[in-house]
Amino acid sequence: MQSLPIERVFREPEVTLSTRTWPGSLACVRQVLDAGLDVGPLTVLVGENGSGKSTLVEGIAQAYGLSAEGGSTGARNSTRATESALWQSLGLSRGIGASRWGFFLRAETMHGFYSYLEANPTTRSEPVFHEMSHGESFLEILADRFTSPGLYVLDEPESALSFTGCLSLVELLHNIAHSGTMQAIVATHSPLIAATPGARILEVGEWGLREQAWEELELVQHWRGFLGNPDLYLRHIIN
Repeated sequence: MQSLPIERVFREPEVTLSTRTWPGSLACVRQVLDAGLDVGPLTVLVGENGSGKSTLVEGIAQAYGLSAEGGSTGARNSTRATESALWQSLGLSRGIGASRWGFFLRAETMHGFYSYLEANPTTRSEPVFHEMSHGESFLEILADRFTSPGLYVLDEPESALSFTGCLSLVELLHNIAHSGTMQAIVATHSPLIAATPGARILEVGEWGLREQAWEELELVQHWRGFLGNPDLYLRHIIN
């Protein structure tokens, strides 16, 4: 069993982050700062908007050395800084001999990342991502960039993907989890992605982080209820 890029996330003792203001006021952030977080080959965070899952994965990505706006190790794309200072409070236990390379796929900033790649071409031939559809460009990034040993952080990657596209991502995440040299941390609203075999699922909410079986997730229960009887949900929002 080879070492993983990250084995544990913890609070840097010399850095103090206020728990009265965001992001320290988020329950999941306080839990990680107080108790730490062990990270396995594939960790999936699910939760409502505003629960803190994206803030947490962003902080981990930055603490690892990745740009807040996405890209691979060394990319320094920056348009408008909106990220929190959480990363400065996070320490990482890194696996001995594990790869230090990584990639942060952040759905909301991918358009800017494509422009960054065009303005800063590498020595190899790059796909022209701006000439593809939103979903096609995401799938091309997955095929082109997710091949090397290292850490892959994904924030809501399903936003551009169809059902079949999400299935392709599940296959990729499964392969990462069983590679021994690659590791993924994913924040998602997709029950399909959360169902990736071998994933450790953490449900994020006012309680902080709790490990949960897929079928017990609030996300899964709501989707099952809606698909089984849409009117039960729609009648409460449509007059």
